[in-house]
Amino acid sequence: MKKLQPFIPHFLALVGFILVAVIYFYPVLEGKKIYQSDIVQYTGMAKEQNDFRKENNEEPYWTNSAFGGMPTYQLGANYPHNYIKKLDSVLRFLPRPADYLFLYFIGFYILLSVLKIDPLKAFFGALAFGFSTYLIIILGVGHNAKAHAIAYMPLVLAGVLLVYQKKYIVGGLLTLFAAALEIQANHFQMTYYLLLLLLVVSIFYVYHFIKDKAFKELGKVFGVFVIAGLLAVGANASNLLATSEFTDYSIRGKSELSFNDDGSINETNSSMKYDYITEYSYGIGESLNLVAPRLFGGGNSETLDEKSSLYRFLINYGASNEEAIQTVKYYGKTYWGEQPIVAAPAYIGAIIFFLAVLALFNDKRKIKYVFLTGAILSLLLSWGKNFDFLTRFFVDYVPLYDKFRAVSSIQVILELCLPVLALMGLQSFFTTENKEQLQNLLKSVGVSLGLLIILLLFKGILFDFSGSIDGQLLQMFSEGQDPSFGNGFIDALREDRKSMYVNDILRSGGFILAATIALWMFIKDKISIITTVIIVGGLMVLDLFVIDKNYVNSKDFVSAREVDYPFEANEIDNQILKDTSVYRVYDIQGRLQAKTSYFHKSVGGYSAVRPRRMDELFTYKVEKDLNRIGGSIDSTLYITKNNPILDMLNIKYLVVPTGRGEIAVTNPFVNGNAWFVNKINYVNNADEEINALDSLDTKNVVVMNSLENSFKGNIEKDSTATIKLNIYQPNYLKYTSNNSKNGFGVFSEMYYKNGWKATIDGKETEIYNVDYVLRGLAIPAGKHTIEFKFEPQVVQTGSRIALTSSILIFLLFLGGIYFETKKK
Repeated sequence: MKKLQPFIPHFLALVGFILVAVIYFYPVLEGKKIYQSDIVQYTGMAKEQNDFRKENNEEPYWTNSAFGGMPTYQLGANYPHNYIKKLDSVLRFLPRPADYLFLYFIGFYILLSVLKIDPLKAFFGALAFGFSTYLIIILGVGHNAKAHAIAYMPLVLAGVLLVYQKKYIVGGLLTLFAAALEIQANHFQMTYYLLLLLLVVSIFYVYHFIKDKAFKELGKVFGVFVIAGLLAVGANASNLLATSEFTDYSIRGKSELSFNDDGSINETNSSMKYDYITEYSYGIGESLNLVAPRLFGGGNSETLDEKSSLYRFLINYGASNEEAIQTVKYYGKTYWGEQPIVAAPAYIGAIIFFLAVLALFNDKRKIKYVFLTGAILSLLLSWGKNFDFLTRFFVDYVPLYDKFRAVSSIQVILELCLPVLALMGLQSFFTTENKEQLQNLLKSVGVSLGLLIILLLFKGILFDFSGSIDGQLLQMFSEGQDPSFGNGFIDALREDRKSMYVNDILRSGGFILAATIALWMFIKDKISIITTVIIVGGLMVLDLFVIDKNYVNSKDFVSAREVDYPFEANEIDNQILKDTSVYRVYDIQGRLQAKTSYFHKSVGGYSAVRPRRMDELFTYKVEKDLNRIGGSIDSTLYITKNNPILDMLNIKYLVVPTGRGEIAVTNPFVNGNAWFVNKINYVNNADEEINALDSLDTKNVVVMNSLENSFKGNIEKDSTATIKLNIYQPNYLKYTSNNSKNGFGVFSEMYYKNGWKATIDGKETEIYNVDYVLRGLAIPAGKHTIEFKFEPQVVQTGSRIALTSSILIFLLFLGGIYFETKKK
């Protein structure tokens, strides 16, 4: 029993994490599921592949229901020998999203344990980390992969710290498993940000190893990391190789076009345009939300009530109670920060900030500067275009940084580092001499409350509480009525923003003051260590818990059916579905939404890694024409008749908005699934290729980039030449062709150079990239059977590497247990 006694606090913490995670998301106990907007979109995108997998017990790795056709590598594809995914499933045993919250807790608890934080303090620290507002918000909206990757970050960091502490076996194994799980979470942006933090950690430790001339130990450390890194990557080889292969084909790869969709010269050297990368840049002043949640008005969904200045203004102006409530609800936009969309402020907790400051004064360990550096670097990079020179340096010179957008999300590193500092501060406080305790406590209070006092006293000088939306609101409420009404409306709205600002500063100050009093009472021997930790820890968690509940709560849960089957076919869908042939649908208003993909083969969808060329085809050509002449029925019919791109993409139906709702418009000019052409128009680059489509007779002429394709043969077609689709599956297509001449066939399927194989009568033949996005084949005279199969070599190669790596990981795990047991 004595041997088990040291593990009892950890077991109790584990049970506590399970209970807290389930209690916070208690509707899961009623069989309900959280309605996550991004997961709804994913469900639409993945419908075809999931149905195929269920019916055929096979993975397609390709779907035609989104963007005309794309690999499913980033749509939840299952790979052979992915045993790390099975391990992850065991760890995420709770219902979603309680499973991710539990992972937040347990990973951070292990990290704090490695940093020698006592179990009780680590328990509260883990809860505070997990309830950091941003981490809860991403669960509410459905950024599951991001949450998944963030949850394993502390675990990876814990393993790395153990290795640097020369605990090579335990640290190496933890690093190995944690890194493999981190990669398996499949959010490479978060993993990349973690690597930046690990680089800071490594610089710190390597400096000290070199300073102490401990080169042998440094060699061991690097050896452990190399083995752990290689095996972690190897265990995820299929996904990593497939994703790497697809990246250049997606919008995360650099465009081949030398001009932008507005005709200007494309001067960007990065994979994505700078404005796109930095669209979501955190405001410099807005970063104060980390300390007080609603300094900048909260989030876009924030609402006002009858106590607001705006409500009183409307009532005084003569509005009825119902009119005032409705107006306040829909037009009382309190958020006045710089970001286009904000679900909620990224609040880490007032007490967390206060204790992190305490750590800087009180904790004697130099590693605190590692976490401080990580937090500062994260904050500066999160400002994006608002801190232009640093962001441009990283985009232009730091490898892979230009592959990721929404730079504000790098604040997750800060949201990891500051809670670590906070618990280091709390831990060190109780081991410091009495006099120094009081001095450092007063310094920390002075810095923390001093910042809040400055923000409170100088609010009118620092901020004007004006938002980018104010101009639209002013125009809306000034037209057709007394012009003073619009000005009064904006003035009242700014008063509400100012009230939020003041209230939340006072709120944060109150929590800091309460924690300070508890710590002061400990210094004066009024309360015990345990009582102090419980009070401070409880306040720390309560602070975050209350804010989180404003944004993610039981109202976000619905019946399981609403989540599992989020879309219902409307009259238009049912009308289109009566056509059982193979065709595509273009929803003019909702191309970048996944509802159409749920029911049909769509040229749109919802994905941050959508195919680049398909996206360019619409933004540069199709949608540019629609925007030029409007989106009415008449203009749509004009575009249908005069835009050959719709015909070659086999877009048979267009969903068109009208004043009375949407209607389905049939495209009578569609080319069909495949056809013979009688002429090849050779061009020399991607610019010429996409521009040639403007007035191309796609039924008879095909565009081919001579730099990418080697075909130079002669082609003909007779008047009766046909290509007929006989069998359709997402990863397999079978056609019958008939042409008395040697001809060239064009297929309305997306070209992807890796994985697709074409055969004519069983003999493999080359697939050509034609018409910018489609496939073409040289087809000899006569009647033939043509087959396309998607058999990605990258999956086969990756699976073999994953199997080998998994075996080696298992052997290392057994060996580690043996040597640790023998050593003890």
